[in-house]
Amino acid sequence: MSNSRSTTKQLHVAMFPWFAFGHITPYLHLSNKLSERGHRVSFLLPKGAQPKVQHLILYPNLITFYPLLVPTLHTLPPAANTTSDIPPPLLGHLLLAFDQTQPQVQSILTSLNPDFIFFNFSPWMPDLAHQLGSKAICYTIVTPAAPALKVPTKDKPEDMTVQDFMQLPPGYPPSCVRMKYKDYEIAQLKVYAKPHGTEMSLYVRITYGLIRSDALAFRTYNEFEGPYCDYLRQHYAKPVLLTGPVLPEAPATKLDEKWTNWLCNFKRGTVVYCAFGSQNKLQKDQFQELLLGFELCGQPFLVALSSPDGCATVEEAFPDGFEERVKGRGWVYGGWVPQTLILEHPSIGCSVTHCGYGSMWESLLSDCQIVCVPFLGDQTVGARLMVEQLKVAVEVEREDDGWISKESISKAIISVMDEDSEISGLVKYNHAKLKEELTTKGMQERYLDTFIQNLQGLMD
Repeated sequence: MSNSRSTTKQLHVAMFPWFAFGHITPYLHLSNKLSERGHRVSFLLPKGAQPKVQHLILYPNLITFYPLLVPTLHTLPPAANTTSDIPPPLLGHLLLAFDQTQPQVQSILTSLNPDFIFFNFSPWMPDLAHQLGSKAICYTIVTPAAPALKVPTKDKPEDMTVQDFMQLPPGYPPSCVRMKYKDYEIAQLKVYAKPHGTEMSLYVRITYGLIRSDALAFRTYNEFEGPYCDYLRQHYAKPVLLTGPVLPEAPATKLDEKWTNWLCNFKRGTVVYCAFGSQNKLQKDQFQELLLGFELCGQPFLVALSSPDGCATVEEAFPDGFEERVKGRGWVYGGWVPQTLILEHPSIGCSVTHCGYGSMWESLLSDCQIVCVPFLGDQTVGARLMVEQLKVAVEVEREDDGWISKESISKAIISVMDEDSEISGLVKYNHAKLKEELTTKGMQERYLDTFIQNLQGLMD
């Protein structure tokens, strides 16, 4: 342990993320980085989720899990613990169960008495933290450009309407978001703004967490998203602390032979890799259209997608004749893939990503060309940050209703893979320049050290 790390007082941090692996996992990555520096972490999560993330813990002597029993609701499937266990329409019911863990959470935290409680999606946490004498840190795992875009422009967050969300708030940094919303994006905003079973919309839930916390924290660099962090700091009049992207170290293990044996059949930088995360489950017709788009682009491809709605396997959903036509150059895989190691393989030349924040960072820190296919609101904001402001990627064009045609996915891939195209050269140059800045030696470590010093300052 270096001197800069050992001189700080040991902190005790409690983590209480939303019950989704896309939230639990980044909280665990930060927990590992804090424990690496000698700080203690108490991690509250659903009991059913613990076995699935236990292997991520690098410092079991300093990180302790506190499993929560998720209340049984008749509207939820038996043993539903996370968003992975439910279809999207039941999100509100899981939020209700999430809120009903409050007595368990209060009992555990009262006995622990941590210095800090990191949370999201629980607007009641700041009051509980303050009762215990702890500081409440709203740790947001999406791009800060998203909450900055939705800062309340009315006295109360619950008074905000969908029409309000469609206008840029006063003073918002140079826009990376198109002001002309398509139908499917307006539909997303309506879901975001309506109550979810708990008589509280997702927007109000998130915004009250930002308002009531002692500080906001984001997993980014100032060099990447500084204007949005400054905007939030000014609007909420409180500290905005940055951890850096806090991606896990690349595994010491090598890429499994089943992947390398297949990827080594192709020339350097020619394979298109696609993954949309575990939460994005496509309808069968859209799934088939995407596969036909990969076939149409003419490049070798490795696609890792969940089986679509109503299908037990990805193979069951293949278009007629697809498997035979792409044999040898296309592989569609329905299970978990070691994404970080795959993106590092020299044969991979393009990453087609849903722009989940972790995947977005992994793509940015790779040497691949980037094609964005966002599905949710924060992913759309992240995609347009990369496409329109930073110009390091292209976005697949959708129809007004959100449909992605095989022609549009193929066109986007070809536009960045054709070395002679103007857009390919532009995004490659900008991406390489940004990557060089973001991978400056020791940068992530300096951010973490400063982050911890700032936490110490909140205790003074």
